[in-house]
Amino acid sequence: MALIIFTLRLAIGILLFPMFLLNLLGLWNQICKKWFPYFLRRFTVMYNEQMASKKRELFSNLAEFAGPSGKLSLLEVGCGTGANFKFYPAGCRVTCIDPNPNFEKFLIKSVAENRHLQFERFVVAAGENMQQVADGSVDVVVCTLVLCSVQNQEQILQEVCRVLRPGGAFYFLEHVAAESSTWNYFWQQVLDPAWYLLFDGCNLTRESWKALERARFSKLELQHLQAPLPVELVRPHICGYAVK
Repeated sequence: MALIIFTLRLAIGILLFPMFLLNLLGLWNQICKKWFPYFLRRFTVMYNEQMASKKRELFSNLAEFAGPSGKLSLLEVGCGTGANFKFYPAGCRVTCIDPNPNFEKFLIKSVAENRHLQFERFVVAAGENMQQVADGSVDVVVCTLVLCSVQNQEQILQEVCRVLRPGGAFYFLEHVAAESSTWNYFWQQVLDPAWYLLFDGCNLTRESWKALERARFSKLELQHLQAPLPVELVRPHICGYAVK
């Protein structure tokens, strides 16, 4: 099976040789950082249509984690175009972090469309190093379709625990690896190297639930599901929340 996967990866590599060559020359990342926000803007419209009920269910108890002030302080890591804003409760104070500065103009548009929120700032930084956010300063951290592409899952979860106040919560919704005995997992393995380059570092075969189980949360509510998406490769999902 490993030989078959290698052979198919090689064939795909030949077909997509220009992209792999640009990556080898150090040029592909610059191109991808510019075009990816435009792709994500369109993708998130479809994704929200298909996943709206799941997102509403997931975020339904966000307000319960509001701090002593009564206002919810929320940090979204890997905010992208701001596709989650409409699911947040009114009056929520939102800070956004993303390593790609090209998302900012799309984020500003989403802020204008979601006046029920109190937008605080956009920080250009990786989730593994959120030094601009103080220890124990937020009630909730949200991360959707992000753990698939971070460089170090353990490190980002350590940062999440650091910035959360005691009793705060981490909400997640992520696509993950399929069950290892399925054809879906086979094709995830075959397409993973090309997918990684095409979609700005996204990995198809990550078992992100394992990193969450290892993290230092006092409580973890985690659910596996098959998302109703047209692309079978990204249907396996996990969602839930963890309390510090």
